Amino acid sequence: MATYRFHCTNGLECLLDAEGQRVRPGESIRRRAAQVAEGVRRRFGGDWSDWSVTVHDLEGRQVLLLPFGAEAAGMALAA
Repeated sequence: MATYRFHCTNGLECLLDAEGQRVRPGESIRRRAAQVAEGVRRRFGGDWSDWSVTVHDLEGRQVLLLPFGAEAAGMALAA
């Protein structure tokens, strides 16, 4: 299992994932990022249209950028 950090940002503000989440081999990092975005929207409410989940490995390398709502639109940017 690998550990990734699922941070959320709008370019000015950031919700940091200090602990990270373990992802099993074959499990979708993209699906997990979409779950993080949905959890943030549900917990805090409001307009999150300018926000993205940025996924990093433990070395700090970005592996995925998923705009909030992108799962429904079929979008994601691999790093």
